Amino acid sequence: MKTDTGYQIQGNGILNETHITTVAAELRLQARQAQAVATLLAENASVPFIARYRKEATGSLDEVQVAAIRDRLHHLRELTDRKDAVIKSLAQHGHLNDALRRQVLACQTLTELEDLYRPYRPKRRTRATIAREKGLDPLAVDVFAQSGIDPLVVAEPFVDPEKNVDTVEDALAGARDIIAEQINENAEARQAMRNLFLSKATIKSTLASGKEQQGAKYRDYFDWEEPVASAPSHRILAMRRGEKEGILNFSILPPQETAIELLRGMFVTGEGPDAEQVNMAMQDAYKRLLSRSMETEIRVATKTRADEAAIKVFAANLRELLLDAPLGAKNVMGIDPGFRTGCKVVCLDRQGKLLHHETLYFHRSKKEDQKALDKLKELADQYHVEAIAVGNGTAGRETLNLASKLNFKNPVQVVMVNESGASIYSASAVAREEFPDLDLTVRGAVSIGRRLMDPLAELVKIDPKSIGVGQYQHDVDQTKLKQALDDVVSSCVNGVGVDLNRASVQLLTYISGLGPQLAENIIAYRNENGPFASRATLKKVPRLGPKAFEQAAGFLRIPDGKNPLDASAVHPESYPIVDAMARDLGCTVHDLMADATLRNKIDLEKYVTDRVGPLTLKDIMHELSRPGRDPRQSFEAFQYAEGVEKMEDLRVGMRLPGTVTNVTAFGAFVDVGVHQDGLVHISQLANRFVKDPAKVVKINQKVTVTVIDVDVERKRISLSMKSHPGETPNLKIS
Repeated sequence: MKTDTGYQIQGNGILNETHITTVAAELRLQARQAQAVATLLAENASVPFIARYRKEATGSLDEVQVAAIRDRLHHLRELTDRKDAVIKSLAQHGHLNDALRRQVLACQTLTELEDLYRPYRPKRRTRATIAREKGLDPLAVDVFAQSGIDPLVVAEPFVDPEKNVDTVEDALAGARDIIAEQINENAEARQAMRNLFLSKATIKSTLASGKEQQGAKYRDYFDWEEPVASAPSHRILAMRRGEKEGILNFSILPPQETAIELLRGMFVTGEGPDAEQVNMAMQDAYKRLLSRSMETEIRVATKTRADEAAIKVFAANLRELLLDAPLGAKNVMGIDPGFRTGCKVVCLDRQGKLLHHETLYFHRSKKEDQKALDKLKELADQYHVEAIAVGNGTAGRETLNLASKLNFKNPVQVVMVNESGASIYSASAVAREEFPDLDLTVRGAVSIGRRLMDPLAELVKIDPKSIGVGQYQHDVDQTKLKQALDDVVSSCVNGVGVDLNRASVQLLTYISGLGPQLAENIIAYRNENGPFASRATLKKVPRLGPKAFEQAAGFLRIPDGKNPLDASAVHPESYPIVDAMARDLGCTVHDLMADATLRNKIDLEKYVTDRVGPLTLKDIMHELSRPGRDPRQSFEAFQYAEGVEKMEDLRVGMRLPGTVTNVTAFGAFVDVGVHQDGLVHISQLANRFVKDPAKVVKINQKVTVTVIDVDVERKRISLSMKSHPGETPNLKIS
């Protein structure tokens, strides 16, 4: 069924054939691929599900491509909705005709649509509307025609003191106001001016009066100027934040004479006194209306561009952090270190359950240290600890060094863990619900220990925005940021898969087809009935219907279930195919998964059907060979340089091991174990020109850096990854 606006209703969503054609062309896809994705999205299929289990339909599009189709269709729907609103407004005010309707429907962007609509939009009372009320519109028409008339003569009949038009000049001033507004609302002029601003405008930032001390962190922007076309996202966002805080004055303008000459060429067509009136109106239009309007518009455009770049960086960093290598299911001790308040120590079992907690006091005296170490060793032996996770905050290095020297009964890994986000978790509703009677610091120690075991499972409990691996995340469009980060978390969770009998409600929430309510229902069912024996049992969970089961089942794992396929990424809808393969070979499914020789005997073409093609069968065979294997890298412990524990220990020229903690548009931050991350500026990332730091380094990557500057007072460390630190690479000539 089709709506009046050209939409086609299908399932629970809306499709538009024109939109699908447009998206396919823009993304260089086949129309059938875009159509298939649009149809599946309209049926409430998730991006991970479409990419993983509907490859035949989409032509094997990945998650990035599926999400791009989704986002572009959403944008086009918004454009269509706005067109409907504009047409309705034009009709209500008597402006609509067939030609104008066609123009509206032909608009390809919101900007083009708003330019077209601007002259007809209901306005507040302006200088031009006041002039029209005085009856000066005909005079403006005559002057704007620039036919060689004498404006003084033509304006004489419009003098009317009763209308507050006392003189000829008053009449001409009103006519110029009308002309200025017409120039401002001219779609071609606005597009030409928009192009000029984008190509020739400069961003200028200056210090607001009396704000030098208050705005010290914005010192670089006290007197700054650069082309808007090349200004990087982090500088745009920094200057805008400085303006918001009242520290900086911020403007975006092209050379005024260039703008005026452009408009003069468009609107001043004569040489007489009437043309001079138009020239005056044109200059007024630019200075009073167009320049301000365009500056506002370009501010929005540059902000949007900066937001997109910052969100892209944040999303990439978050993905790397979430997919950090897990230690796995081991008995872990978590330590939130501290000097004055002591070290909060927790012991966790292999499922992350809290078994014990207490406070130990190190760093006071040798006697106290020994007493605390003896207790630490006792706890490690008592709870069969296999690894110790030490937070990298205050007293982290000192505590790590003490624990590393202990002789435990059994081998114990002592690992420093990035505790970013642990404090956020400890104060969250999730932590309060899980540990209502525990101190914040104890909850933080639990988070540190669990993060070593499984970073993904722990970090999903925290608002992604609070994890701290982006730049200016509080300044960007929050709706777009949330969408991007949710996409990343969902992609990571579904890509790794979740143990159905161990997963938290937060982890289950991100599984395709679930959400908070169904996740809670699964936990409640598990608590009441015990562990799930099979994926099929999910159908007994209240409100978990066939559609949710279809979307979720393939991403949920039961390692020790009755059916060995329940531990794999093979979707239950494909179980009959695997059963048929085993039956044809005269073996069990378990035999098939364990024996590569048996799998090599399978002729896949035999199992191709109308619904199952070669792509799905290939995925099934791949999964049978490595069922449920974690795609993340194996865990490797990292060691900082001995004797380097605080900034004062650093010396220029030192070569140190470190881990990348954040990647930004201007470089990367590296933890070298001194409680303050150092910056490897983009110019120091490699021996070659680097345009994008993310192409060189990733979050949690192990690197070797050279110290090139230390500012203890400002807590700034400058590092280099170049073979000859400090040198600036040759700039790329474009």
